[in-house]
Amino acid sequence: MQTFFAPGRTELAGNHTDHQKGRILAAAVDVGITAKVTPVEQPLVTIASEGFAPFTVDLRDLEPLEAEKETSAALVRGVAAGIRARGGEICGFEAAVSSTIRSGGGLSSSAAFEILMGRIWNGLCNADRFDALTLAMIGQEAENRFFGKPSGLMDQIACATSGAVYVDFATMEVRPIPADFRALGYVLSLTDTGGSHANLTAAYAAVPEDMRRVARALGGELLSDIPEATFDARRQEGPDWDRAKHYYDENRRVPAMAEALERGDMETYLQLMNESGRSSEQLLRNIRAAEGDDCLERGLALAASLLEGRGAWRVHGGGFAGCVQALTPVAEFDAYRAAMDAEFGAGACEAIDICG
Repeated sequence: MQTFFAPGRTELAGNHTDHQKGRILAAAVDVGITAKVTPVEQPLVTIASEGFAPFTVDLRDLEPLEAEKETSAALVRGVAAGIRARGGEICGFEAAVSSTIRSGGGLSSSAAFEILMGRIWNGLCNADRFDALTLAMIGQEAENRFFGKPSGLMDQIACATSGAVYVDFATMEVRPIPADFRALGYVLSLTDTGGSHANLTAAYAAVPEDMRRVARALGGELLSDIPEATFDARRQEGPDWDRAKHYYDENRRVPAMAEALERGDMETYLQLMNESGRSSEQLLRNIRAAEGDDCLERGLALAASLLEGRGAWRVHGGGFAGCVQALTPVAEFDAYRAAMDAEFGAGACEAIDICG
């Protein structure tokens, strides 16, 4: 029996920029998914996860299955297909899986699961021949083609690497960034506001499609194909153009935030983090997916009232439901957590640390 682990991820900057080959700042965190794995001779993978019914995937069929979409089985099959397509070996195994990633916590459990599957096959039958970036690309393909969610590559890269990383997807520059927030005097936290994650795939998919629509109107395929000056000169009114504006603004913020961390300049980092959050709310508009579901809006408003002038807050990850990310001065974190828990339930607010 062998043990494998993959961490969850937190997005620090670059909200909805990765699918346009933009820039992001993200990090692996100190919670994740662990698998105790036993190889088997048959070409079958059996996953037994705590709290879920076991399932088995037959590795003799590595094509996407419509009936499997939006299931963990689809991710297993997709990762196997990605490894095989790159000349790797796939072998059967049984895995007992446990997770410390809370459901709805916004730490990208699907990407962590994809990287976990990749690490298992990489270690069991490929002598660790695939690097972190390759495993991330395999995970993204599995999520796009097999699971049916049009995600970018940010989640998978963050889960596949250690610590915090700056990534420019246009050039594929991947650079480690120091991000010890506690050493800089702040606690990084996520508050699960309790909004429903059901039926959000269409809302997520609309963001990259809106951005691509603008890019096509300007003569490209992705916004990274279009210079910002061209966009500014030909900008029109409409929610898709607002989302494109968010992309350009965010793409300039990300390297500035990375540089602020490298300098240990928290004043600048906090200012830019709050600008990023406002842009997501006002231009990207990924705060509310359905009428009446205002949990995330209320969470952001409460964080603002608690941290104005002293910390930073923003929507975490894809948005529409889920988490508020915040940086709170260490001395004030207990009071911040108590206020968020009082509003959203005991344990809603959780401190997270970036794992190196």
